[in-house]
Amino acid sequence: MQTSDFLFPRRRFFGHFTPENLMFDANLQEFAQRINFICGLEVNGKLSPQESFHQIESLWQDLKRSKDQLGIGKK
Repeated sequence: MQTSDFLFPRRRFFGHFTPENLMFDANLQEFAQRINFICGLEVNGKLSPQESFHQIESLWQDLKRSKDQLGIGKK
């Protein structure tokens, strides 16, 4: 196991396969991993609650933009 496997774990994709769904799943996993890091930094006093909120809000906007660009949820 490499350090990157520990820091950035990836799970298998089990949904309905389309290239868009696979890409969104990868983006969602990265979003979750970054949220986890931000929460850990905030809990340990390395980030302020306000800075944590702003970073999470920015990541959320990026994820929403990704969803819209990939056409996820549109019929």
